[in-house]
Amino acid sequence: MEIDKIKGLLKNAEYIASPNCDDRSPESQANLLIIHNISLPPNEFGGPFITQLFTNTLNESEHPFFEEIAHLRVSSHLLIRRDGNIIQYVPFHKRAWHAGVSCFDNQTGCNDFSIGIELEGTDDIPYETIQYEQLATVTDTLLSTYQDMSAERITGHCDVAPERKTDPGPVFDWKKYRQLMIENKQKS
Repeated sequence: MEIDKIKGLLKNAEYIASPNCDDRSPESQANLLIIHNISLPPNEFGGPFITQLFTNTLNESEHPFFEEIAHLRVSSHLLIRRDGNIIQYVPFHKRAWHAGVSCFDNQTGCNDFSIGIELEGTDDIPYETIQYEQLATVTDTLLSTYQDMSAERITGHCDVAPERKTDPGPVFDWKKYRQLMIENKQKS
């Protein structure tokens, strides 16, 4: 995998621009990776609804749950679907609106200095092996591209917003993810 550093885009990802982003401040560099999960409607996979949410086109009449969230203005840098396909919504050099009220290492406002990756999934349904493989490969690419980012600065949404969020959930296998990163490094 490779990142177009000028555009801030993952070269092999589908790009669908989200309006829910803005410029990072000049002193804010991406140095934190936050892992999330999302499924729309809840506990259902596939379909256009995640993209619709991130592009402000979600029709609240499509599902009762959408009435609660259609007004939200949120995004993430990447989504890794259950089949391993990757969609990028926000260039990496821009601030995506994924973490909300958050804190990491005594720094608040994690959107300012983080990259957010959504896994299509839930807290309690195991993720697919291809999702872990893609996440590990993307992570390796990010770590080699953004020098301020390190393996120690990878966390879950639950860790930066523990009062509000639980994702990527207890079924997320951190050991498997980190092992795949090690194996990727050994191959390169």
